[in-house]
Amino acid sequence: MISPDTAGMFARYNRWCNERLYDAAAELSDADFTADRGVFFGSMMGTLNHLLVTDRIWMKRFTGRGEAPATLDAILFEALAPLRAARRAEDERIIAWIDSLSESDLAATFTYQPVTNPRDITQPLSPALSHLFNHQTHHRGQAHAILTGLKRSAPSFDMIAFQRETGIGMG
Repeated sequence: MISPDTAGMFARYNRWCNERLYDAAAELSDADFTADRGVFFGSMMGTLNHLLVTDRIWMKRFTGRGEAPATLDAILFEALAPLRAARRAEDERIIAWIDSLSESDLAATFTYQPVTNPRDITQPLSPALSHLFNHQTHHRGQAHAILTGLKRSAPSFDMIAFQRETGIGMG
């Protein structure tokens, strides 16, 4: 089971990575931002939107509040600036909620319906949080591949770099 401290570290790591990714994405032309690059959600725009979409879906499941787009490929924002503002707001919402959790909250179960296969699923919160953060890592890797495929400077997302830079999770 993930502890409140570990969940808090992952929430902050998530924000740190997203800032670095959006800084790199801001260097792309509009054409490079929207072009299909062969990753699961096509473009950098599609990938960044997917990450926001799924975080909103999971946060709605976890908290009962907020928006929950109906599809995993929804495009909430076509331009980077409003997408980045929404990403920052979502990252802060995730951190604030995570910081409110106790050990017993993390051990408690919740029930939700997957978007792709609507049926009731009941599970402990802790593994679902692990999925939330792992899912971000997975798709940030695809965004990283877009950047490197374009011969662009791609930021490091190494957790140890985050820990060294911030001191979070170092003891």
